[in-house]
Amino acid sequence: MWLTKKSKSAILGVLALLVNSLLAYQDDWPAARLTSDGPAFLTPIHNLTVNVGREAVLSCSVGNLGRYKVAWVRAEDQTVLSLNSKVVTHNSRISVSHDSQHTWQLRIRQLKESDRGCYMCQINTSVLKTQEGCIDVNVPPDIVNDDTSGDLSVLEGENTTLWCKAVGHPSPRIAWRREDGHPITIRKGHKEIVEVDIYNGSNLHFWRLDRKQMGAYLCIASNDVPPAVSKRIALSVNFAPVIKVPNQLLGAPLNTDVQLECYVEAFPNTINYWLKNRGEMLLNGTRYAIREQRKGYRVYMSLIVRSFSTKDVGTYNCVSTNSLGRAEGTLRLYEIKVSHAGTHEYVNGVGGIAESARSHISRDTNGKSPLCIQQVQFLITIACIVINPR
Repeated sequence: MWLTKKSKSAILGVLALLVNSLLAYQDDWPAARLTSDGPAFLTPIHNLTVNVGREAVLSCSVGNLGRYKVAWVRAEDQTVLSLNSKVVTHNSRISVSHDSQHTWQLRIRQLKESDRGCYMCQINTSVLKTQEGCIDVNVPPDIVNDDTSGDLSVLEGENTTLWCKAVGHPSPRIAWRREDGHPITIRKGHKEIVEVDIYNGSNLHFWRLDRKQMGAYLCIASNDVPPAVSKRIALSVNFAPVIKVPNQLLGAPLNTDVQLECYVEAFPNTINYWLKNRGEMLLNGTRYAIREQRKGYRVYMSLIVRSFSTKDVGTYNCVSTNSLGRAEGTLRLYEIKVSHAGTHEYVNGVGGIAESARSHISRDTNGKSPLCIQQVQFLITIACIVINPR
């Protein structure tokens, strides 16, 4: 059967109308499919990672809901939180909102660590339709005091360990630093010693503890969730007193002030005093000036004998004692004979013999004593000691 030209034009017009209708309907195909299949989820629920104390919002988009309802349920224990826009849980931090179109939002304010987990968006069709989204709650670190070292007191030469434990999410990292900013000294063998500014790890081991390792250490816990936290742990190294005397033999002209010095290392703190001729305890006053300077486990002791006279010649002892022992240093003070009145009113014991006679020796062009004169002065001093051993 042959079609007329007019019939062909009519058929082509109908086909064109069908194509245009299909193209116009293309954007509504998902909705048309939903109409035949019932409600369905339009987009997946995105998982969230939120810091504790903030707000978390999960969004569930549903198309072609019709007569059905949307519910939010906690997946862990199947607790129903909401039904459509009504909250059915007694948790005042939870709320639900609906944008009057396709999206239901579950809001959890002031997020707690216990809110971590997965939540289901459910459609109450005959065969229940569910979609799940999860919330991860980041928690800043917190040091567990019951499982962390307190202040320690250890004998020198013993082994010890500082330990620190922290909780948080993600799991915190532990680092150690010295409070005074000095490097941490770690002994790995009899001779191998390592110094580091920061030591990473929960346990900080010390082998054959040395007094130089005494100090306050900071355990610092961090996990990139602010704020980082720290705990101060004081490590005390106990040892008996040790005394160093820079100048054991001191000479001075009469009527000058003479300073005697001792350096003490000890811990715990010591009782320090001066003795003369191993009997008389010297007291601070008009005749003697006694001073102490303490820094950590070190103590600087000084004794100034004012207006040195022949009665002051003799032996002096600096004594230091604590619960672990006693130590003493010995100094001998003697008179230096001079042929004319000395110009010094004060003699520093650090200089010893050379210091006391410094103003009585001629100088070279550079302001220094000629070597030969120094030698003669030294020999004269030794001779004085032998002849007059007071």
